[in-house]
Amino acid sequence: MKINQIIVAIALFAMVTSHGQQTFTSKLLDLSTEKPIPFATIQFNSKTGVISNDNGEFNITIKRAVVETDSLMISCLGYEEKRIPLFNFNNSPIYLKPKSVDLSEVLVTNKNYTIDEILDKIKEGLTVNYDYSYNKRKLFYRTSYYTEMDKYDVTLEKSTIPEFNQQFIDSLLQIMPKNNSNHTEILGEIYGEIDPEATQKMDILKACYLYDKSKDINMDNYEKRFNDIFKKYVKRDSYFKIKSGWFSVKEEMDSSLFGDSNEKEETATDALLAEQKKKDSIRKIGFLHWRKMQIHNFENDNFIDDDNDLNFIHKSRRYEFEIADYAYINDMFVYVIPFKPKRSEDFSGTMYVNTEDFAVVRVDYKNVKPLSKFSLLGISMKKFLKEGTIIFQKNDNEKYTLKYKDETLGEQVGIKRPIKIVEKNKNVKGRRKQNELKGDIHFIVRNIEKTELIVFETNAISESDFKNFKEKSLVTPTQLNQYDPEFWKGYNIIEPNKAIKDFKVLEGE
Repeated sequence: MKINQIIVAIALFAMVTSHGQQTFTSKLLDLSTEKPIPFATIQFNSKTGVISNDNGEFNITIKRAVVETDSLMISCLGYEEKRIPLFNFNNSPIYLKPKSVDLSEVLVTNKNYTIDEILDKIKEGLTVNYDYSYNKRKLFYRTSYYTEMDKYDVTLEKSTIPEFNQQFIDSLLQIMPKNNSNHTEILGEIYGEIDPEATQKMDILKACYLYDKSKDINMDNYEKRFNDIFKKYVKRDSYFKIKSGWFSVKEEMDSSLFGDSNEKEETATDALLAEQKKKDSIRKIGFLHWRKMQIHNFENDNFIDDDNDLNFIHKSRRYEFEIADYAYINDMFVYVIPFKPKRSEDFSGTMYVNTEDFAVVRVDYKNVKPLSKFSLLGISMKKFLKEGTIIFQKNDNEKYTLKYKDETLGEQVGIKRPIKIVEKNKNVKGRRKQNELKGDIHFIVRNIEKTELIVFETNAISESDFKNFKEKSLVTPTQLNQYDPEFWKGYNIIEPNKAIKDFKVLEGE
């Protein structure tokens, strides 16, 4: 075949491929309140489906040309199912109607169990209702980290070096980034037993990393200024006493500041650089291992494990429960059971329990108080937030596996302490103290971690299938400087939130 024929064939194939698939985007709204509907299931067939994000938005790709009979089935807790034809789909908002439950249907469907009887049956079913066997799960995983500097005060009380004044300190604080974020997205398939202790294997099909490197603190512009000040006022044979409250450390002067060098220092520097290169190499090679471990831990971090802080089932006596209502979830009739702590437990929420097999098919939870607090000598740490939603669905084995999980964690770290830096020199006659800086520092940093996981397919595999699967360990994500909707075009993912869509590295930073 001639080269021009090959080019034409490739072009035609690309055209056929692009016209053979379509992407449909919309937003789900409550018909009565017009509020977004999160965590709804949008299904095309048994193998193609997505979940709406926390703003009710979804994006689904059909990998063939649609025909007049094609439609999306939309279902969500508390709403009537809705079928949307795809042939004339126009991306306009989709309204769902709240669904009421006929209580006479409840009496026919199930026995009138007490809440204690239901809880006992839930516990009995934990080992039989959920699938722990070998499975292959096709999934999309997104984790986002947000950092906010809530407080950044440094007050200089005393300085024997004129250039180290409050204005100079304020200029340093000015260049410090006050907020930062990064986002990792992975589409892949994970193999193994669905058990917290089980080894997993993973095939990463596609991954990206949104990260603004310019937000890292860059002191290059200040390095020469620091060096000039030190060489002007500080002696080369001095040492420093750094004191904060009761704590004190001694730091020797770096002789390279004055242009001194020796073979030992150069050898040590070369060794450090070599070690850093090795770590960078391991980090690149370890992307698959690290993310595989994160995903597996995340999918198993739930109420099924008796050693989990979501302990409202295993330690049910510490909580108050009530049967508040009944509802439908994906053709399942469920109890709606809110819970709250009696005394000192951490979480409140609502669980949805299948009336037939007493499997918990969904949980919405949020902490009612800080999960942990620490404060000592001006250093503080508080885990102030843990909230999320966990949804299970039945697989081909008639057992439940994870369909979707969304969790947000929040932590605040602070330091409020006096600090004093004293230059001393034992070779100077008379008073050893040469220079002194004294002041107070007060920093508060707030970290938010949001993680989402949707499992598109769960298929049973054998132990030999697992053992025979070979991982491709050299996998690295594509670095993106801004959100690019074309990156995931043709793939089903969780529609990103506004923060991710707005992510962009500013030019010139």
